[in-house]
Amino acid sequence: MFENLKKIWSGDDYITKLMSEFKEMLEDSSEMFIDVYEMLVEHQEKPTLEDEVFDLDKRINQLEKDIRRKIVLHISVQPEKDATANLLFMSVVKDAERIGDYGKNLYGIKHILAKPIDKDLYQNYFGDMDKKIINMFEGTKKAFLEYDREKAVESWKIEREVTKLCDNIVGKIAKSDLDTNTAVAYTLIARYYKRIAAHLTNIATSVILPIDDLDYYDEKRKKEIN
Repeated sequence: MFENLKKIWSGDDYITKLMSEFKEMLEDSSEMFIDVYEMLVEHQEKPTLEDEVFDLDKRINQLEKDIRRKIVLHISVQPEKDATANLLFMSVVKDAERIGDYGKNLYGIKHILAKPIDKDLYQNYFGDMDKKIINMFEGTKKAFLEYDREKAVESWKIEREVTKLCDNIVGKIAKSDLDTNTAVAYTLIARYYKRIAAHLTNIATSVILPIDDLDYYDEKRKKEIN
């Protein structure tokens, strides 16, 4: 898969256009995540943030539609050409779109908070998880756009760590004496962080998996180890 994609990615104008739009999807979702995190946790006020979040979400959705439209048109004209790339993009654009949705959902936590997030309390639960996810955005872009195998595997390792931490956070919250409002907000944050990390990893590892194994790198890894 990896070697095939290296050949496909090289010098094909059609693929170049898909890559360019997909890169925009990743950059828009990264921008959204960082801005929302800074608002929620760092308390950086940005009066236009709500409009920007919804505009980014709409743009991500439109890019997904544009990519799919190009693929359908391409298949109708040249059904046997670029089949692997077409299947791959059909899969990963959905992951990128879902990342945008979870970023928008993360912003929505603002509207349920009874009071601003206590940064020290937040760090007691989440530590530097947000930084790990921000790094995952960059690693995922590099893995997919430059078919970087090492970055793909690194993304999976970080995602495993984030998943474990998020599950532990929810367990810790369940046994805590946090007020209901804070407990619900933190549980949602943990849930959204976990899903964003998972979708980023689906994208990153797509360049090193056979088409039929897309989204199942964990299972592929277990088979290799066993």
